[in-house]
Amino acid sequence: MSLATTLAKEGAVRLDRAALALLPALEAALADLAPDRAGIRLWDRAPLAALLDGPIGEIARTLLPGAQPVRALLFNKTAETNWALGWHQDRTIAVRARHDVPGFGAWTVKSGTLHVEPLFALIERMLTLRVHLDSVDADNAPLLVALGTHRLGRIEDGAIAATVAGAPTIACTADAGDVWAYATPILHASDMARSPGARRVLQVDYSADTLPPPLAWRGV
Repeated sequence: MSLATTLAKEGAVRLDRAALALLPALEAALADLAPDRAGIRLWDRAPLAALLDGPIGEIARTLLPGAQPVRALLFNKTAETNWALGWHQDRTIAVRARHDVPGFGAWTVKSGTLHVEPLFALIERMLTLRVHLDSVDADNAPLLVALGTHRLGRIEDGAIAATVAGAPTIACTADAGDVWAYATPILHASDMARSPGARRVLQVDYSADTLPPPLAWRGV
């Protein structure tokens, strides 16, 4: 089964060592960030943006033709910043300015950037890559995903627990340089690390869609 077929069926696929050669460049592009921050939204960092649109973008485009990076975050879990996140869908996108467009609503501001919930069909066409800068084992809080749930549409919050209970779940363990790709609307979660250590993950959302004007992606 091809990677694209696995992604379409299950919603998540591991690309072994896909970014291993890029780790030195990524480390350099992120070197000035505080290592003890739990989660950082990354904007307007030219060296990083070039990597996300260039060689990492090429990884994304093998699974989503025409994909462009539209949001990037850096996650870490250490003994000082150990946290959990319950099962949920990612439903919002980052945009440059607020414009009232049919189907786009529930406006929020996250770290000074406007976010909006778009028509869910747009989320369903998106792809998320998780580039592992460090290894993540079963004790260091790997991402948990509920396979196949990306094909269920927008899942109401009250139905998430039952949906997860009825789906096979996996822990996305990884070695440094591995990339996990998942369909953006898949249900996912993260536990607190049982044995916390460096667990840096660069998470990048990709889309091949143009937003209806005058809305525009915030971009990386």
